[in-house]
Amino acid sequence: MCPDCHDEYYSPATRRYDAQPVCCNDCGPRVYILPEGKTEKPSISNAELDRRSAEGQALQKDAALSEAETPIIQNAAAIREARRIIAGGGIAAIKGIGGYHLCCDATNEEAVRLLRTRKTRPMKPLAVMMRDMDAVDRECIYTEEQEQILNGHQKPILLLTRKEGGKLAPSIAPDNPKVGVMLPYAPIQILLFDPGEDDGIEMPDCLVMTSGNVSGAPICRDDRDASEELGYLCDTILSHNRKIRIRADDTVLDFYRNKPYMIRRSRGYAPLPYLSGHKMKGAVLAIGGELKNTFCIGVNGLFYPSPYVGDLEDLRTVVALKETINRFQTLLEVQPEKVICDLHPRYNSTFVAEELGLPMVQIQHHYAHILSCMAENDTIDPVIGLSLDGTGYGEDGTIWGGEVLLADPHGYTREGHIKPFLQIGGDASSKEGWRIAVSMIYSLTGQDKEKTAELVEKLELCEPMALKMQLVMADRKINSITSTSAGRLFDAVSAILGIRKASTFEGEASTALQFAAERWMKQQTGEYGRNIDTETEKQALASAPKADYPLITGEEELVLATDRLVEELLEGRLEGTDSGYLAWLFHHRLAEMLFEACVKIREKTGNSRVALSGGCFQNLLLLDLVQTRLEKEGFTVLIHSLIPPNDGGIGLGQAWYGMLNM
Repeated sequence: MCPDCHDEYYSPATRRYDAQPVCCNDCGPRVYILPEGKTEKPSISNAELDRRSAEGQALQKDAALSEAETPIIQNAAAIREARRIIAGGGIAAIKGIGGYHLCCDATNEEAVRLLRTRKTRPMKPLAVMMRDMDAVDRECIYTEEQEQILNGHQKPILLLTRKEGGKLAPSIAPDNPKVGVMLPYAPIQILLFDPGEDDGIEMPDCLVMTSGNVSGAPICRDDRDASEELGYLCDTILSHNRKIRIRADDTVLDFYRNKPYMIRRSRGYAPLPYLSGHKMKGAVLAIGGELKNTFCIGVNGLFYPSPYVGDLEDLRTVVALKETINRFQTLLEVQPEKVICDLHPRYNSTFVAEELGLPMVQIQHHYAHILSCMAENDTIDPVIGLSLDGTGYGEDGTIWGGEVLLADPHGYTREGHIKPFLQIGGDASSKEGWRIAVSMIYSLTGQDKEKTAELVEKLELCEPMALKMQLVMADRKINSITSTSAGRLFDAVSAILGIRKASTFEGEASTALQFAAERWMKQQTGEYGRNIDTETEKQALASAPKADYPLITGEEELVLATDRLVEELLEGRLEGTDSGYLAWLFHHRLAEMLFEACVKIREKTGNSRVALSGGCFQNLLLLDLVQTRLEKEGFTVLIHSLIPPNDGGIGLGQAWYGMLNM
């Protein structure tokens, strides 16, 4: 603070006494344009990672530019320069309150495509910041409840259905009926739309605001990182001289049955704690998942989920995780007594937990998902847990992902799962659904190479040489593992139906399958595929023929007949049946299988409480089909709301387990 502000702040006689948001022309926030950054994509060395880690441990030295580096373009001129570049079709990096955004005109198709090219992000939806509700009203369909969230103080990204005939560029969210929308929440963003003076620049009322980071890395938060990592992506960098202590990406919310449904919990929501109504004592640190990482600190009956950290496959994100954990422990003045982490022995999250030197407890991934749903609903009663996602390390050494569990806060039993298949290709199989499709077809033909080749050729899944390699790997079990992943099942079906053979971002093939099903439903009913009235739903369900195979097999361990379902869909595709209908049929059949599994477990145990969790339940069509069936048959259904069903929520489940098992 300058001398005048210092006197006002510390003197009880002044109206600014102890008023922490001090702002004046001498010592208030300054905005400026950074000098030109790098023009080539950076490579981060181990020495640079060590440097960032050391800075994080020291809670950062001043990240803003020194006086000797003070740029020429500052304050109003800096805002004007950023506006000029954005309005002219360029790209700017903008420092906010939780990190940097990459920004361009969301109504300019050429500018949006330029951003996608530079960031190597061909299909993943881009978030849009709209000036006000007038712009939102022009571009999107929304309810009164959604408007309250948009205008609330948290200001999340909210997924809204796009209107036809709006001004948004088509490539904002390709092949996606929704767009992520938020309103300005920081003064620097408001000044971009309206600088308070007429500078002669005609600014669009919709701006792309996507996370300012290199793919896989944490969001940039200081000038040095922004210059090194974003300089080659943008035409200018608009920064300010206020430190960002903890990175906080924008929160992302969907809406389900007129209530918020969390996709990414971060700025505005984290680290607001959850209060348990059950007696607990102690302190634990839960590391969270490997992907979409958020950790959680539990202190007695309070649970503090962290802001979104990111995917720990990138060592820069591991550095950010360690730093943020240290910062949280300082803020909360807590020293955890033990650390909870995933069961996978080679995850970076496991290594971080081991390095802490605390007593360590590892719990299975899908059990943690169910625990997170139980924690959010504050129940310790046993539940039937339906945990569906992409990948989790199973206790038998295989990949799990489509699991039916009987769980309570102290343990679980695996009651069932989808039909196991061979996941070929390692990490590549999570991005290339055609690999899983080939594997399933090979199994369905009884490993008949000629028949498999004939079917793969008809479906145009891959080239002959690629097919040959896949079958060799399958026969010799090279880079292959047994899997029950529901996420990979979605990817395979998407490929078989000709919707998406591969994904450029996580969940692309699966969401495209969902959208195809919902488009078909809209054509049939006039409704957008879910939350439809009872009579409409009955008519839609009546159009689906009964399966000519048992949906569930097995006695001791239930097996969902997803192999027969894939066979049914394959036959339909070869017969020329509409892919949208088959996509809907897939959701319908899978929901029926999950429902029947719950009925069988209730008959055996008397338990009628079901918890739905895992990334596949971000698919609101599947969620609605499953929940509707269960509730009609008297089940109590627990779902998520403000904790994500995906891996961003398992930290809470891990911490819940740790506190209840001290």
